[in-house]
Amino acid sequence: MRNIQDVIKVVGCAKISILPMRGSKMRRRYCRQALLSAVFVTFLVLFLPLITLAQSPSNQWQFAITPYLWLPNIDGTLKYNVPPGTSGRPEVKVGPNDYLENLDFAIMINAEARKARWSVFTDVIYLDFSKETSKVKSIDFGGNVVSSSIDVGTESSLKGAAWTLAGGYSVLQGDLGRLEILAGFRYFGLKASTDWQLTATVTGPGPGRVFQRSGSISQSEDLWDGVIGLRGRLNLGGSKFYVPYYLDVGTGSSEVTWEGVVGLGYGFKWVDIVLAYRHLYYDMDDDNLVQDMRFSGPALGLTFRF
Repeated sequence: MRNIQDVIKVVGCAKISILPMRGSKMRRRYCRQALLSAVFVTFLVLFLPLITLAQSPSNQWQFAITPYLWLPNIDGTLKYNVPPGTSGRPEVKVGPNDYLENLDFAIMINAEARKARWSVFTDVIYLDFSKETSKVKSIDFGGNVVSSSIDVGTESSLKGAAWTLAGGYSVLQGDLGRLEILAGFRYFGLKASTDWQLTATVTGPGPGRVFQRSGSISQSEDLWDGVIGLRGRLNLGGSKFYVPYYLDVGTGSSEVTWEGVVGLGYGFKWVDIVLAYRHLYYDMDDDNLVQDMRFSGPALGLTFRF
């Protein structure tokens, strides 16, 4: 246990010490990244000694394709550039919203190829939400932020695609299940549109600084992040039931992003049915369209193996 504590201390201190501290918000982000890194390293320290107990996996190529439906709730904050006809940047709160009311279209599929201990997998998601209940929280007039509490009917539409591609290596594989470490990248592209309605025009400090009472704006953003993590399954005794799990954390275009999945699966001869809960999170700096964004909800999929 002393070694694990030392690992956490070293990783956390190193992560924080090499980065500049500019404000409490940034310190919280760096500490969160350090904590996630420490948890990942600690998990490896606990499980790597079990490698010698693993059974030899098959040397034959194995493939799996999983079409699935994920119904996430959306909760986040967007900060647009200055819209035409105004002189301030609106910060818009989106959600939380009922996904069944607002989801217009979705495509989701996961695929993997496996040989011996090595694997490569990809996951593709496309979501189209419209008329998401929103609120103009504040307007940034060039560093002077004016809070807004006069919103009367703002709505946002979101179209987004996420693509994850990663390779994995099984450090534990046997009757109890499988544990893999993984590394790869995730792309997240978002197009956001907001129609705002306020009860009055917002006036900022200085002459000519106004934010109109109504208007609309659209903006897009593309994020690329490297990710590391864990995935696998825990077999439930001698039954055909098992618990699939996935966890990654990354950074790059974003300050930090992480994704977690846990569920319950049942295996038939050539197909599995899986019910899971999935959470995807992004945290960005002040200059980006996406300030923070959470996608959370249940997912149901069928895994075809061949």
